[in-house]
Amino acid sequence: MTLSETQRDRLAAALAVIACEAGEILRAHHGGDCPHVLKPDGSPSSAADLEAETLILAALAKACPGIPVVAEETCHNVPPADLFFLVDPLDGTRDFLAGNPEYSVNIGLVEGNRPVAAALAAPGLGRVWFAGTSAFEAPIRAGRPDAARPVHARPAPAAGLVALVSRRHGDSETEACLAALPIESRRGAASALKFCLIASGEADIYVRCGPTMEWDTAAGDHVLTAAGGCVVAPTGRPMIYGRHALSYRNGPFAALGDPAYADRLGLPDRGPQTRPLDADAAGAGSGLSPAASNP
Repeated sequence: MTLSETQRDRLAAALAVIACEAGEILRAHHGGDCPHVLKPDGSPSSAADLEAETLILAALAKACPGIPVVAEETCHNVPPADLFFLVDPLDGTRDFLAGNPEYSVNIGLVEGNRPVAAALAAPGLGRVWFAGTSAFEAPIRAGRPDAARPVHARPAPAAGLVALVSRRHGDSETEACLAALPIESRRGAASALKFCLIASGEADIYVRCGPTMEWDTAAGDHVLTAAGGCVVAPTGRPMIYGRHALSYRNGPFAALGDPAYADRLGLPDRGPQTRPLDADAAGAGSGLSPAASNP
């Protein structure tokens, strides 16, 4: 099915509430001795991740029964469908455990192979972004979004671009991409928050050539795209989602506030970035309940 603009906007607002509620769980753990373990890939998983994901899964099941959820901690092998959620309950776990407030809750709804509604909460900063047909930011007050305002990515400044760079994931390929652009300054930032800072006109570009997962990027991708920016793969085309056969791994990408710079990127091409829906998702149903269309 295809969601109407009204459904997308209502869902985005509902996802913002869910993301903020999950963020309250994270805030309760932040700054303390949060129990955690290392997963086989070496990344950490904490009690905060698991508690936040449990809340999100329950809330999505209530609001949108029948729509499958692919979530990092407990259901990352679920196949996609015509409509499905991508969820990262705590993006930036290493920074979170180190006391950095730049962590986020990412929830994106994908239709076909592109996100159509999303929310990204940064509880440590008291900010939440959400987007259906347009992008909004709101302060978080008492654990909920309050007084949302539209956000728009900015045109490239004449003085040069402000690049957001990861404090933990630099690499030579990313450096080569940035070296080919008129970068005026760099700013360190963690998690998927980088997409939303660009969407709010606070920076201009974020390049990532190292490994990421689809639940890391779907929500931020949609917020930035709805704000007038873009997120592109090495082909210059938009990022696509639902690649179960690749275990939901992304290739290199760049997030841009000004799409005019998309053809000046030199992202390394590591294979096709487009796909039909996976065969194992063919025929998988997806439903939208009255609760989801009118949250």
